[in-house]
Amino acid sequence: MNQIRIYEDKLYKNGLADLGMPLLGSLDAYLVWNRDHSACAPLENVFERLNINALIFSQPAEPYRSIIEYLAETSSGVILPQDCETRTFLHDLPIAYQFTEDAIVSTLKERKSVIIPGHGIITYGTVSIEQAFVTFSSVCFACFVKFFCDALLNSKKGKLDDRQQQVFDQVLKTLDPPVSFDRSLLKGPFDSETKVYAAIQEAGRLAVEHRLVDSFFGNISFCYGDTLFISQTGSSLDNLKSCIDPCPLDGTSCASITASSELPAHLKIVKNTENNAILHGHPKFSVILSMDCEIENCDCSGKCHIKCPHERFVCGIPVVSGEAGSGPHGLYKTVPKALKNGPGVIVYGHGLFTVGVDDFNQPFKNLLEIENNCRREYFNRIKNLG
Repeated sequence: MNQIRIYEDKLYKNGLADLGMPLLGSLDAYLVWNRDHSACAPLENVFERLNINALIFSQPAEPYRSIIEYLAETSSGVILPQDCETRTFLHDLPIAYQFTEDAIVSTLKERKSVIIPGHGIITYGTVSIEQAFVTFSSVCFACFVKFFCDALLNSKKGKLDDRQQQVFDQVLKTLDPPVSFDRSLLKGPFDSETKVYAAIQEAGRLAVEHRLVDSFFGNISFCYGDTLFISQTGSSLDNLKSCIDPCPLDGTSCASITASSELPAHLKIVKNTENNAILHGHPKFSVILSMDCEIENCDCSGKCHIKCPHERFVCGIPVVSGEAGSGPHGLYKTVPKALKNGPGVIVYGHGLFTVGVDDFNQPFKNLLEIENNCRREYFNRIKNLG
């Protein structure tokens, strides 16, 4: 029950669900729910038919609710976001048009979530309630990005119909205000590993609190001496205690086995620049504008996230392609080079990297400012098209 309450609270704090709305269940020796609800009985049967130990069912909070209802209404049984999180983690977002045990089970056998119009989103975990939370957050993020990408594209083509415009106007009324932050983070240069750990945890927590990172996506690192201290893969940036790996620059440790999948990019940045602090978040409007491309009939259409050959900028920030890890199209080949002469770099459909020399003050400031600039630019583009 303690774990259930932690993730129920996270749904509220992250603006993903309204107070009293989510239904969370977790199975250990027996099945426990956070509250009584008429859906408990049919969902108990879902537990029996699937190999799961946790489930979240909730209507999302606004603006996600209106966005997801609209996308479900205008999609043919499946929503197809194009951001990199969805490509690698969710694949697509299936819709079930009836709240029935069979519809829920058959969908969740194939995917990590199911959207039921008029009812909400159901996600599950096979190991912990955290998995269900991560998927719920990711569905909301993916739908937000898709909705605003589609609205901009349809505005350009003169295809923004009355229904889409109506939902767009309604969604704007419930958007969070632009992020603001007027105090300092821990100041470097740091003189101990203890202070490095504290600085990483503080910056990660603030990035989540200011909604510059969703679910467990994003990563953070600091190079101290000959060691890069980096968040573990799959860790939540607002809870990095015991989730930071010390990775020697010379590779003389196996700590990198559990380190962020973007370790190769972080290592190349600190080895080839003067920067020691790296912050990678997924602020929404930076991601949205990274996917707004003017080039038509491109040979790389559909593969933009892997190998875009064109030089592109958003609000003066370079946009590059690349995938996490050390593969042939890894971010380590594109991000470090693009960071040499500016405050940050946006990865197509993926997120934003910012860097600093002595601490996380500049990276956090740049992350926030670039996102706010992208937000203003987005609505300027919409306004000019109107």
